[in-house]
Amino acid sequence: VVPDGDHLAIVGPSGVGKSTLAGIMAGLLEPQAGQALLGGVELPAWEGQDLARHRVLIPQEAYVFAGTVEENLTYLRDDATPPQIDEAIDAVGARELVERLGGCRAEVDPAALSAGERQLITLARAYLSPARLVILDEATCHLDPAADARVERAFAQRPGTLVVMAHRISSALHARRILVLDGTWPVLGTHQELLDASALYRDLVGHWQPVQAHGSHLKARA
Repeated sequence: VVPDGDHLAIVGPSGVGKSTLAGIMAGLLEPQAGQALLGGVELPAWEGQDLARHRVLIPQEAYVFAGTVEENLTYLRDDATPPQIDEAIDAVGARELVERLGGCRAEVDPAALSAGERQLITLARAYLSPARLVILDEATCHLDPAADARVERAFAQRPGTLVVMAHRISSALHARRILVLDGTWPVLGTHQELLDASALYRDLVGHWQPVQAHGSHLKARA
């Protein structure tokens, strides 16, 4: 259960199913067993436009279409005002990119953008959207660590719920809760709780950075 206003990081080794879970949470995939509900309603029951207003998923390979910068940014919120558009651009750190492209009314050539530039545009689009549930599926993997941290900080401060498929330790450290997927049984907790309770989480942290010494007190859930 991910309550409204939560900030959850999901971690696990490559291939364990993080992107599949993101697709299920976004209503793009149906679970083979169990149910996935948004606001108490099964996701398949949501109409497409209604669902788009309540959740937004940004995948690793971001999609930018031919058109103006503004059309790309307001795709999920066509009634956005110029101040709201500016707020979204500045929040995710896309101001320099937008100015280099020629401003909000400039035409975008998706093929001329780098992977990181495409991610910045789609992240600003997601920030501007009315959706209260934002799912970032390694959506900042092509950004440098400083830009990545800025984006996650912006979405953490944005009203609503944030779910991040983490690829850097900073994502786990900044989240309220962390879900570790290990292929057998998921483990949920804080960073410190998981250092104590999950060998897989300790291994993942060790790949991200040298593991710092931590207390031996066991905080594992039964």
